[in-house]
Amino acid sequence: MRVVVTGREGQVARALAERAPAAGVTLIALGRPELDLERPQTIAPALAAARPDIVVNAAAHTAVDLAESEEAQAFAVNAAGAGAVAAAARTLGVPVIQISTDYVFDGSSPQPYREDDATGPVSAYGRSKLAGEQAVAAATPDHAILRTAWVYAPYGRNFVRTMLRLGESRDEVSVVCDQIGCPSSALDIADAVLSVARNLAGAPAEPVLRGVFHMAAQGEADWASFAEAIFAEAAALGRRPVAVRRIVTSDYPTPARRPANSRLDGTKLAAAHGVRLPPWRGSLAACVARLLQQEALEQKP
Repeated sequence: MRVVVTGREGQVARALAERAPAAGVTLIALGRPELDLERPQTIAPALAAARPDIVVNAAAHTAVDLAESEEAQAFAVNAAGAGAVAAAARTLGVPVIQISTDYVFDGSSPQPYREDDATGPVSAYGRSKLAGEQAVAAATPDHAILRTAWVYAPYGRNFVRTMLRLGESRDEVSVVCDQIGCPSSALDIADAVLSVARNLAGAPAEPVLRGVFHMAAQGEADWASFAEAIFAEAAALGRRPVAVRRIVTSDYPTPARRPANSRLDGTKLAAAHGVRLPPWRGSLAACVARLLQQEALEQKP
């Protein structure tokens, strides 16, 4: 199976490149300049040249706060660009997997969000990603939209790497404690995406495999508890202890609003595709261990 993923430098694309060989998948990662979602004319030729069996659109404008001042650019990439990828996939006669986000919800629900819950994004980023979901669905019926949340990896820009960096020079870090979600490893996401891709390619006429699905790690945490877990894993491996000062969102104002509740219910994905991401704590421990091992290797003379 040939899987083409967009957003070559992103966490999910890099995780897919890492996981694909063991899954027996040929992965072709595309990105700028040959495929640029802000230049729609590049999309169809690049995908056609790659000859995919399935396309995964993981490219996105993901700078949540910056999107407030770059809303047009966010919509160009996350909405129009996503729609163009889906349209090109339909022309090629192959399914498309669209990576989406918990930020399509307003966060006011007291329960984990299900796929049929009302959306209501409170940020430009969330609005652009919801528009992308709608564009993908309008472009092709042969799609799976996978919403995930709080993504981290041993590479790229993410919360885990930021906390470890801050912990090198600080005894205490302030982190908000009134936003809850499901910290999700990009490597676990990649494994799940490859399973979904195989299911879609193997059952081209099966409607239950298509539509919107939630794909996030099992368990939940607030950001402060997530930070505490990161520092605890690092301390167990020899890093200096770091305290977390629990603050509320109003103590740390940002240009973009975040949902207070980002939890996603993965029941539908498990039922349709037989896929459920593992609990977040085990995946976090593996990620922290890998990052500290990489750090130790880099420091060797």
